[in-house]
Amino acid sequence: MAEWTLIEVRSELGAGTRGASLGIDAVKIAAHDFGSRFFHRTERLSVPDCNDQLYEAVRTPFARHIEGVTEVCRRVAESIHSVMKSGRFPLVLAGDHSSAAGTLFGLQQAMPGKRLGVVWIDAHADLHSPFTTPSGNLHGMSLAIATGTDNLECKVNEPDERTKKAWEHIKKLGGKHPPVHLSDVVYVALRDTEPQEDQLIKKNASKVFLVSQIRRQGVEKVANAILTSLDRCDAIYVSFDVDSLDPRVSQGTGTPVPNGINEREAGKLLQNLLGNPKVVCFEMVEINPTLDKENIMAETAFEILVKVANSIQNQN
Repeated sequence: MAEWTLIEVRSELGAGTRGASLGIDAVKIAAHDFGSRFFHRTERLSVPDCNDQLYEAVRTPFARHIEGVTEVCRRVAESIHSVMKSGRFPLVLAGDHSSAAGTLFGLQQAMPGKRLGVVWIDAHADLHSPFTTPSGNLHGMSLAIATGTDNLECKVNEPDERTKKAWEHIKKLGGKHPPVHLSDVVYVALRDTEPQEDQLIKKNASKVFLVSQIRRQGVEKVANAILTSLDRCDAIYVSFDVDSLDPRVSQGTGTPVPNGINEREAGKLLQNLLGNPKVVCFEMVEINPTLDKENIMAETAFEILVKVANSIQNQN
């Protein structure tokens, strides 16, 4: 039976829309409304954010607030490392998806020499760099950071020296080698990418499971296929961005994309994945109650979180 620690990360520096920092408390309100004591009986650790930098001038437009995101990622990595070294399972509830790079660096520190697989359940690939980004928002670069990817073959931007220096620094938070290779990344519910990202996915043969495949093959079969495709990995990290859900579930996220999975499919998929003992970390991100009505996304996220926690506890 695995015991978990909830790591709370309220950073929203990497997002283009404000409000993701409120997602954690929105989920807690949902738990209260459901009469649940989940957060009362869960060991918690809060990572200090750098959200005050949101009010400062942007000096790196192709990597907005990168210095703050770097510091948050460093703190997240330390927290992940600490929790895993204590023998507990890190269950991460975060604001925007840029902090996931810190999660991956922390896993690398806690499991040196281990081959890490990633299940990225997200409408977006998050594979841009300052050289390719259309927005400059770091939540679209988290996997590029963690895989050390510049993608200069598809370069469209000319970042200044400050940006390039900061980019090199954040990619090396884990040391000389990136914590994960793109060939060990599996995408689920991916449906909103740019050509630069598509080129990387194809080049590195990253597995992609579309929503249509989940509907056609069934959740259990897809979950088994995901785990089989990562057989070569020693450990697996599952990152769940709520924009993988269809906007008909809720609009409470910064970058909703039509034709996503529903809450039942998400819950069942995660239960099947998290029951596998190779899965060593789970993260949920991008809940934005300022874009929602009646806290529906947070309520859905809480119900999914409880299913995940139960699956972790029942790991063999």
